Amino acid sequence: MIEIFINLKRFDVPREKGGVCPSDNAAEWIEEVVSKSVELGIGSLKDVNVVYLVPEALIIPAQKKLAEYTESRRFNLKVGCQSVFRQNIKAGKNFGAFTSNMPAASAYQMGCRWSIIGHSEERRDKQEIIGAYQADWNQNDTTRERCLEAVDNLINSEALSAFEQGMDVLLCIGETAEERGEGSFDEQQKSIEKALSGQLERGLRGLKDYMPERKIVMGYEPIWAIGPGKTPPGKEYISFVSSFIKSKVKELYGFEVPVVYGGGLKEENAAMISSIDTIDGGLVALTHFSGEIGFYVEDLKIIIDKYME
Repeated sequence: MIEIFINLKRFDVPREKGGVCPSDNAAEWIEEVVSKSVELGIGSLKDVNVVYLVPEALIIPAQKKLAEYTESRRFNLKVGCQSVFRQNIKAGKNFGAFTSNMPAASAYQMGCRWSIIGHSEERRDKQEIIGAYQADWNQNDTTRERCLEAVDNLINSEALSAFEQGMDVLLCIGETAEERGEGSFDEQQKSIEKALSGQLERGLRGLKDYMPERKIVMGYEPIWAIGPGKTPPGKEYISFVSSFIKSKVKELYGFEVPVVYGGGLKEENAAMISSIDTIDGGLVALTHFSGEIGFYVEDLKIIIDKYME
């Protein structure tokens, strides 16, 4: 199975207000995205799982539009959410003290059966919160390690909450430039393995208890390579990391896990990414990176076609 995820980040904000949505009506825009996806055949591709991960405000209009199509035209196309809170609503317990946070129960009620958790932007946010109370966390190695462990534990709580609710999870991990270290790729490998081992060991704790009923996909984000002007990793690097993730998960928890490339699946790298035996798909965000920056369904179809060639 090929796993394709599309993270539509803050596409609920129009361009004129600083966002990337090409329309001033984001609900209509997401409906159009869903319609085009179905009409281009993305919803009925064989052996391809396609999940749109959208901001909370766009979940319901996306779900409603998708439901207008027959099952045969949308069977592999799903709408998911952008993370869930680490605690959840439970009958007889916590019924609603979640102001500003979205519990998994809310996402599930809106029809979400997938959530992205641990994206690099979410990890950075949690690190910054900790850093606000621990000013030396980035200078002191011991403090920094404890802070990173705390972030992993919070992300694990979110993944467990999604699983308990009946949702599947795209769990993102990745190393920063500091964690990768200096030197040649051969010299960096031990540092990369150390950084990812900790994230896997802490982030996946307890999830095996919910399998095989639930599904987890690992998204590998080379954080050091994400952003304008950054050089993405090559085939050797991605192959090494994805192979390590698969073997480490097997060693730690005894199950096979799909791994997708989360550094940005694009038209330019789709063929290369798909040629890596230990990669099972990718995470797409923008499809245009210059001019009218944004996401276009026609480009997504090209990316998927190139991946499947």
